[in-house]
Amino acid sequence: MTMLSQSFSKKTVLVTGASRGIGRAIALSFKAQGAFVIASARPSKDLDTLSKALGSQGEIWAEDATEDAFLDRIDGLKQLDILINNIGINFPEAFTDVSDAHLDKMLNLNVRSTFRISRQGVKHMTSGASVINITSQMGHVGSPNRTTYCMTKHAIEGLTKAMAVELAPKGIRVNSVAPTFIETDMTRGWFSDAKFMEFVRRMIPLGKVGQPEDVASAVLYLCSDGAKMVTGHSLLVDGGWTAQ
Repeated sequence: MTMLSQSFSKKTVLVTGASRGIGRAIALSFKAQGAFVIASARPSKDLDTLSKALGSQGEIWAEDATEDAFLDRIDGLKQLDILINNIGINFPEAFTDVSDAHLDKMLNLNVRSTFRISRQGVKHMTSGASVINITSQMGHVGSPNRTTYCMTKHAIEGLTKAMAVELAPKGIRVNSVAPTFIETDMTRGWFSDAKFMEFVRRMIPLGKVGQPEDVASAVLYLCSDGAKMVTGHSLLVDGGWTAQ
C-alpha cells in the first residue's frame, strides 16, 4: 500500500497546537485519512470550530500543553500511535533586545514542553508508532532577528535525532518537518510588510511562501508505511531556502 492510498483508520493521533494554521491542517488531514484525532490547544473559538469539523472522529483537549495536567491526560490514553509536536512561539527581535521573559517563554514552550510531551507520549507507544516534531528551516540555518527561535529549533532537531536512535529498537520512528514561512493567521501580519515579503521571496527559490497543507502532506508521508525506513530525518518543506 502506498502512502497516497494509505488509510490511518484505527490510529490515534495527538496534535498539539491544533487550533489554527499548521496544526489545524495536520489534524484535518489525519481525519480525512481515517484517524481518530486528539486536537490540543488552549481554549478558543478556533478550537471550537475544529471540534465541529472533527465530529465523532476526534476529541478536543482544551489544555495548556506546558502544564502537568496535560501530561496526566496523556497518561490516561489507552492507545497513542502518532504524536505531532506542533506547539511553538516566536518573538522576532534583535539579539541584544531579547528579554529574559521572551527567552524563558520560548525555551519553555518550544523546547521544554516538546521534550516533556514526547517523554510522556512514547511511554504509551508500541512498535510502528511515530513522533513528528514540527521544527523550522531556522533549525538548520541562522537568520537575523531570530536568534532565540533558531536556537530552540536547532535544539528540537537534535532531540529528534537522539530520540530516533534511542527509540529505534522499540520500533518507534521519530522525524521532524521543517517548514519555511507558511501563510497562516500569525504570519499574514509579517507578510504585509513589503520589505520583509521581498526578503522572503528572494530567499525561497520557488518564489512563494508555503501553505499549511504543504506541511500536513509531509507529516502524513513520514507517518505512513511509505516512510517505514525513515527515522531521525528532517524533511525540509522550504521551497529551497536551505539549498543555497
